[in-house]
Formats: sequence, structure tokens, C-alpha cells
Amino acid sequence: MQLKSTAQWLLVFGETAARSNANANDAQQLSKRDLAESPPFYPSPWMNPDAEGWEEAYAKAREFVSQMTLLEKVNLTTGVGWQGEQCVGQVGAIPRLGLRSLCMHDAPLGIRGADYNSAFPSGQTTAATFDRGLMYRRGYAMGKEARGKGIDVLLGPVAGPIGRMPAGGRNWEGFAPDPVLTGIGMGETVRGMQDGGVIACAKHYIANEQEHFRQVGEAEGYGFDIAETLSSNIDDRTMHELYLWPFADAVRAGVGSVMCSYQQINNSYGCQNSMTLNHLLKNELGFQGFVMSDWQAQHTGAASAVAGLDMSMPGDTVFNSGRSYWGANLTLAVLNGTVPAYRLDDMAMRIMAAVFKVGKTIDLDPINFSFWTRDTYGPIHWAAQEGYQQINYQVDVRGDHGNLIREIAAKGTVLLKNTGSLPLQKPKFVAVIGEDAGPNPNGPNGCADRGCDDGTLAMGWGSGTAEFPYLVTPDAALQAQALQDGSRYESILTNYAPEKTKALVSQPNVTAIVFVNADSGEGYINVDGNMGDRKNLTLWKNGDDLVKNVSSWCSNTIVVIHSTGPVLLTEWYDSPNVTAILWAGLPGQESGNSIADVLYGRVNPAGRSPFTWGRTREDYGADVLYEPNNGNGAPQQDFNEGVFIDYRYFDKEDTPVIYEFGHGLSYTTFEYSNIRVEKSNAGEYKPTTGTTEPAPTFGNYSTNLEDYLFPDEFHYVYEYIYPYLNTTDAKEASGDANYGQTAEVFLPPHATDDSPQPLPRAAGKNSPGGNRQLYDVMYTITADITNTGSIVGEEVPQLYVSLGGDNPKVQLRDFDRIRIDPGQTVQFRGQLTRRDLSNWDPVVQDWVINGEEKTAFVGRSSRKLELSVALP
Repeated sequence: MQLKSTAQWLLVFGETAARSNANANDAQQLSKRDLAESPPFYPSPWMNPDAEGWEEAYAKAREFVSQMTLLEKVNLTTGVGWQGEQCVGQVGAIPRLGLRSLCMHDAPLGIRGADYNSAFPSGQTTAATFDRGLMYRRGYAMGKEARGKGIDVLLGPVAGPIGRMPAGGRNWEGFAPDPVLTGIGMGETVRGMQDGGVIACAKHYIANEQEHFRQVGEAEGYGFDIAETLSSNIDDRTMHELYLWPFADAVRAGVGSVMCSYQQINNSYGCQNSMTLNHLLKNELGFQGFVMSDWQAQHTGAASAVAGLDMSMPGDTVFNSGRSYWGANLTLAVLNGTVPAYRLDDMAMRIMAAVFKVGKTIDLDPINFSFWTRDTYGPIHWAAQEGYQQINYQVDVRGDHGNLIREIAAKGTVLLKNTGSLPLQKPKFVAVIGEDAGPNPNGPNGCADRGCDDGTLAMGWGSGTAEFPYLVTPDAALQAQALQDGSRYESILTNYAPEKTKALVSQPNVTAIVFVNADSGEGYINVDGNMGDRKNLTLWKNGDDLVKNVSSWCSNTIVVIHSTGPVLLTEWYDSPNVTAILWAGLPGQESGNSIADVLYGRVNPAGRSPFTWGRTREDYGADVLYEPNNGNGAPQQDFNEGVFIDYRYFDKEDTPVIYEFGHGLSYTTFEYSNIRVEKSNAGEYKPTTGTTEPAPTFGNYSTNLEDYLFPDEFHYVYEYIYPYLNTTDAKEASGDANYGQTAEVFLPPHATDDSPQPLPRAAGKNSPGGNRQLYDVMYTITADITNTGSIVGEEVPQLYVSLGGDNPKVQLRDFDRIRIDPGQTVQFRGQLTRRDLSNWDPVVQDWVINGEEKTAFVGRSSRKLELSVALP
């Protein structure tokens, strides 16, 4: 991909991003001239007091920030250091104004490393429900639990990775490799979390699609010799139509924070990439919240500040180093004019506005847990082992969320195949086979951050996990059901007992249920050679042989898959002895109960696959980059496929699939008919014009370095990050041999400009998420859905569109999940907005509806589209 030779890209983005890295030497810049580029965009946009949904929060923030000193503003923007206080990340407090340290904490499916909290289904499993209401309710419940623990920012939901490669390690944390399904999941989760009282954090921004080479130190630990992290190389159109789309939905939903990612985008680090942060996020999308770094993803001080970073996490350059790119260095940078004062003011404004937006005052609930220990008493400053006090209060925040978790996991279970063996009705003899049906011998939390694959798989591994308060295994739930039914029940909870398994399942009247899995997670954990990303798409622990063996011995074999994405079913899915296949995803703490609900028909399945099940790994096109391809420089991952990932790629190549995106069966049957289209009276699209106000100012501050020295009476905590200077010699205080260079030399042009700035065409003047007309409804599509079976069920009609030209054959644009009684007909209503019908034009730099004929489709999945209608 020759991005720098693309005229449209350069028309917009201008100069090379190598200049935005103030620490890059000439040789490094020279080596990058043959690589993809992410040219700079400055200055960093400042908040808009008239932005919809932010007016009151902005006013409160301005009143608060106007009282703050320069040191207090720096303290608010800089983390206190790894293990500095109780949460996985905290910033400095403002005790003079009554604000305690803000708590940033994992994760996207619950609270990591705490107790008496719930373990929810993964985002991917939730996406499989195709149910907006459940997405919102899950977000709200997680927000309430986090608020109850004293957490201020919950680090989720996830749209990066979106799932470009099926083997990507953290795909399960997000929703689906489709921008609309992921965007709806992001928007509903953000609204839920923030209604629950915590700031949501949309992550990992952006094009963060694999674990390999995301961090230099991590890669070196695995024996790779690289000097810089991976670069995701992506063109402008693909960025907008695929990767940025769900983040736009999060911004439109009012998300309070965004986490920038570890890797580079077009050879500029994500947390100092002025194009993605300043232009795309803050300028074009009108994001009004704050950008925080992923933990140790910050690589520069002043350069990252002017490129759009607002909060440094966890604050130290390297864990437990006591050194920071910000802290005292940011204090100095403002005092000497390298970082303009308005930029620091804007950082503080964005953070406080997000606090006020979710209904908080500065009187925050106390933090009542410690991530570092389960002990009731211990040091509040864990790294320094100082401040011994009560740090864990064992506050139970679960409420009745177990019922919601059970509902989501059941409704997110996808019935891939059923030849009539399901639902079970008091079977005579149930034999459950496989380690995945049983418990981890060391307990559900027996592996730190779930970094193993022992027992049933209910969540992946890494920082995106939560502690299980309990885990109902399939074996326990199915045995309880068998006892209730009077069925005979036996289980063999290992994959490696072929003789005993054969002896059991070969008996008469057996219904054999085989549980298998495939795991993945974050790159700092290696499970059986899987360094975060999966090595392959096969089942783990001999799972494929287990299924083939059991189905060769038993003519009624039901297979349940717990996995972090698709697995290859090619060798056994069409066996007549495999009578049913279910994908149960990562269901969380109610795993066994939820799968029993589906198997026994208490829940009529209506989950839909949030990804495609291909026949071979190669059929997916894009894959993980497992080996460096640029010497010891930044590995280069070219997104050459553009918008064609998952079902879009399969459709483009006319590749057969096993089960398509959106596929899912039911215990009843449905008929689709009578599609109609109604054109709306949306007006003509008008690009945004005008300029911003000049950068707001908040008064003067002292430039006397003596006013910023560490107070004599103040107790210094070891490795804690402070905003104070330790000497009035600025060069010595900075520890920077190049200290003294002017901003004009040190930073790219316009980095400190405070004059009114032009608004881009696609921006919303006061509407976060982009030009408000992009969300005008252009067409309403209706269709009749009839339950032609004998039992009540839920159906998921899906609305796709064909835009013609060089676009995917079809693209998901809307859906609904509808309960329908036997014999009843209901009407599905789907909407197509202007954005849904547009392409991004890199020359015009706006969304444009092309002149090609367009068709809307309604059906059961991406490849079962019974109804179609031309759009007038």
C-alpha cells in the first residue's frame, strides 16, 4: 500500500507524521520515507461550550477549572504511577478544591481484580444477541457496579479491535467485524455505563487489531528484535467507513473518554498521532471528552500534549520508575511556552466535563477496593508500601445482575445446526463429554487474569477480564436438570480418555453433549504458545478429534463451542451424527445455566453469529502478522483489503462459507414477506462551514520557578508522580539534554496556534459524532415477519444495503430482535440514514452518496436475504 503516493491522502494530510515525533532523529525519518505516513494536524481542537449534551458539563467544568492552579491542572492530567494508589490507574488529587484522585479501572466485561462484583458475558457474545436493549442493560449494570466500587472511569467498551483477523487475541472484548453492529454495541454500552454513573472509555483507538508487536518490551520478551511497535497502515476511506465508524457512534452517544492504542497508525504512535487524535476524533467527530493513553503507550511529553493526549496513564514512563513524560515535565513545558497554557486548560476542562456529564459532583464516592490485594488492610500506596489502612471494604455491588447475565448469555447463544435433536425433552440418558464442561481444578479465578484454558471457558484472558463471584459450569447445570427430569446422567470432564468416553457414549439411548473451546487474550500472557493472538483457528486441547470420535460412536452428538471467535468446523460439522452445533461464546458467570436454558428450550434461541465461519483460515483474507517484516524497525501491517473484512471479503471473493455472518436457527420457523420502502423528506446535505472560537484562556500564572518547587512540608511517597519541580534549574529539573529549544523548533507548525480554526465539512458544528445531517433518515424499510411454527420465538430480521460500484455486495445497516407468537405476523421497521448510504470521499473530505443504483435487502443473515427493494 503506497499511502504517501495517494494524491487524495496528501491533499488532506500534507506533511509527514515523522515530524510529529519530536524525538525522531534524521536517520529514523529517512528510513520512514518509503513507508506509510500519517501527516500532522495542529493545533489540538479545544472544547466547544455549545456541543449538544455537554453544555451543562462544560459550564461546571469551566467554573471548576478556573479556580485551579497550573500545578493542580498538571496533577489532574498525570497518572500517579503504576501501583501508586488503589486502582489500576489514578491521577493526582486536587485536595484544595475537594476533589479526590480519579479512579480509572478495567474492564469491558466487569471489574478486574476486585471482589463481590459480576462477571458479564463478553462484548462479542452480547453482540450475538442483536438486541439493543440487552446491550444497554449490560452497560448500565456494569456502570452501576463500577460506581458502587468508587470507580470513576470504566475502561470499555471496545471497538479496537473490530476483528479484522479472526485469530486476533482480543476480538472477544469488542463486538463484531462489522462497523454497524459494533457501532450500535458501542453506543448502547456507552449510554448504559454513563447512565449508571461512570465515565465510559471507548478503546483502543484506533486500528489496534492484533497483539503481536503492540509493545517493544513485550515483543522482546518473546524473542523478537524490534525497535518500534507495529504500524497499522490504512487508507483514508477505509479508516472512515470501517474503523472510525463505531467510534463515531460512541462519540455521538456522549462517551466521556477515549483510550489511544499502543501501536502506530501509518508510522505515528497512536497516543501522539495528531491526525487520528486532533483531526479525526476531536475535529471531525467533535469529541468533547478526554483522551487517555493506554498503560505505557505514551512515548513523548510535549509532542503528545499538542497532538491531542489529555491524560497520561498510569503516569510513569516505565512501570515503577518514578519518572514521567508529564508531571513536572509538563509543568516546565507550560512555563517555558513549549506547551501552550490553553492546551493544559483544555486537558483539564475535558476531564472535568466528563466527570460532571455522568451526574457527578466533585464529592465523589470513596474508592472501596484495592486492585493489588484482597487483604482488608494494607498500604494505600502499594508500590511504596506506605499508608497502611483499610483498603478493601468487600462492598457487594452485584444486585440481581446474575439474572441479566444468564439472559444475555442464553440470548447470545447461536444455534448453528439442528437436525431435530433440540430442544431436549427429558432425555433418557445424557452423557456430557469434555474438559470445557467442568471446573478449573484451581477454581474459576485460579489463573491470574484468566491466563489459562483449564475447565469451562467463560471469558478470555488479559486486562479485559473480571473476577468470577462464582461460575456455574455446564456440568453442574445439566446434571441438576437431569436430576429434575429423572434422566440418567454421566460426565467425563477430560478430552483425553478415548476408551472410557467410547464405552460411555456407545451405550443405547445416549444424548451426547460435547463441550469444546478455543481461547485467546492479551499479549502479555502466553497460553500454550498463543501470545495473545491465536496460533490457529482449530479447537484447543484436541477438541476436533474429541468431536470426531464421539460422533463416530454416538448417532446423537450435540456440540457446544465456547470460543473467542470462529473456529474451523470443516472436518465434522456436516456429519449426520452431529445433530446440533451451538456457539455459546464467552458467557460469563452463568455459563451452565444459560446453555441449559437453550438446550432444554426454556429460551428459544435467536442469537446470530457476529462473524463468519469459513472453511479454511486462508478464506478470511487478512491474518495476524506473526513475524517482523521490517528488519528491527516497526513491523508494517498493510490493510490492503480496505473495507473488505469478514463477510464482505467472503462475498467479494464468492467464497463458500460454513455459516455466514448473521446466521442463527430457532426452534420455530418464520416467513418473510411484503417488503416496502418509504422515502423520507430529508433535506439537501449542507457541509459544515465556519470557524471555532479562539482558544479560551483562564488567566495568568506565575513564571517564577520557585513557586513550583516541591513543598518542604510535603511528604514524598516513593515512585509517586508529582507536578512539582525539584530545582529552579529548568534544564536540570527536566533531565533533558535538549531542554531550551523553542516550541517553533521543537514542535510542528501550528502546534501552539490559538486562533479560530476552520471547521471541516463533515464535522458537526455543535453535534458530536459528525455533521448532524449524516444521521437524517433517508428511507424506512418495512417487512412482515410471520411465525409459522407452533411455539413462541424471537426473530432477528436484518437490513442490508447494496451501494453499487466498488462497495461490498451487501452491508448490514439495521436490525431488530422481535418476539412473535405462533401464527402472529409483526412488522419489522428498519431505517437507512444518509451515512448508511454514503461513501467517504478522500478528495472532498466528506461523505458523498454515489450515483449507483441502490438496493435494500431484508433477511435472516448476510446470505439469506429473501426480500429486496430498489431505493428510489
